[in-house]
Amino acid sequence: MAATKKAAESTLYHVHPKGFWKKFRDALVINPEISSGIPLAGIYRWPQPGSRPEKYSAPATKASDPAQNPYWKRDVRRAYPQLSVVTQPDLSSLLIQHSEAQAIPAPSEAKEGEKSDVPTKTQGIMDLTGAIAAITSVHKVYDHSKLPPKVPTPFKKWRAELAPDAPHDPNAYFPMLLYK
Repeated sequence: MAATKKAAESTLYHVHPKGFWKKFRDALVINPEISSGIPLAGIYRWPQPGSRPEKYSAPATKASDPAQNPYWKRDVRRAYPQLSVVTQPDLSSLLIQHSEAQAIPAPSEAKEGEKSDVPTKTQGIMDLTGAIAAITSVHKVYDHSKLPPKVPTPFKKWRAELAPDAPHDPNAYFPMLLYK
């Protein structure tokens, strides 16, 4: 026997038109040997994905379950910001505590087992406006010599400043002014 060249059958696993539509296709198509591209339902992906005999087994751990272990929880390269909340009562108590300098006594020559008492004054919870009024009534927070802080900006404020003139004929009318 002579060696024959074997090639894949392009139309073997695809649907073929029949009857009128076969004659219509043969009359209009350039290459009648080309397949339709529609796979046969009984051969393609056998057995079908929805008819698998195996039963689902639950993953052993939560980490091995892809549905409960998303990438953003495992991604350690990005430092995602954590939410921090400061309420108005917390802020007012911090303002009141740090508005006056508290003197801490020097460490005593007590034994190592004993603790020295640090003076702590606990005041009642005050709203934020009351805390600000209490601080500013004791001493003036800002005056002409001590101004409040400015918000830092990454750029300087632009102030118009005349730049040297562009080269031009000194006898010509040149109404342009350059600013930097």
